[in-house]
Amino acid sequence: MLELRDLAKHYQTAGEETVRAVDGVSMSVAPGEMVALYGPSGSGKTTLLLMVAALLAPTSGKVLVGGRDISSLSEREASHFRLREMGFVRQNFDLLPGVTAIDNAVLKLLKGTPWKEAHRRVQPLLERLGLADRLNHRSETLSMGERQRVMIARALSTEPKLLLADEPTGSLDTQRGREVLELLTELCRERGVAILLVSHDPQAAGYADRVLALRDGRLSSYDPAQGFAPAEAQ
Repeated sequence: MLELRDLAKHYQTAGEETVRAVDGVSMSVAPGEMVALYGPSGSGKTTLLLMVAALLAPTSGKVLVGGRDISSLSEREASHFRLREMGFVRQNFDLLPGVTAIDNAVLKLLKGTPWKEAHRRVQPLLERLGLADRLNHRSETLSMGERQRVMIARALSTEPKLLLADEPTGSLDTQRGREVLELLTELCRERGVAILLVSHDPQAAGYADRVLALRDGRLSSYDPAQGFAPAEAQ
């Protein structure tokens, strides 16, 4: 489903030094597979996700989703790709204040789907995520774990085949983080969704099919007991 081919993003600093934020990354994620990507701050993880989401153009290389090179899409095509073909669970909870959980969850669907139909499609997903009794509660009254589950429901509402998750458990305690990871992996495996998850949470590795590390813009194998171990992990 997702394939990165020698993907790179380089920047020139004011002193004309080249910063290699992502430096020749090649990897793939199959339908129904979850790949967890670890790395320290500044390792290039967020830059990588932005290129996969067609929010940042690569310096070189390709991002293939379902065999199509999305790195060369027009702005309009990229917007449609993010809306219909990809889900993105971000670090920040992008929920509208004063708006109910279900209305926050249907925001992507409302761009092309009638309000009642959007509610009909999203409500079972929210119920599956344990929010049956919180559908009509305003976002500011929800716990951190509940807000994250609303974000997951929104990301999956358009039935994408690719899901990007940027630190989905970063603001949660261990128990809530475990619950979110369990629900995320169960739903995506049932639907055949490819997941690329960026995390610092050590328990995420237990839910992933493969675990890789990114450091100085390059992939390596990752052993939690030994830290980053240079290797051909691509």
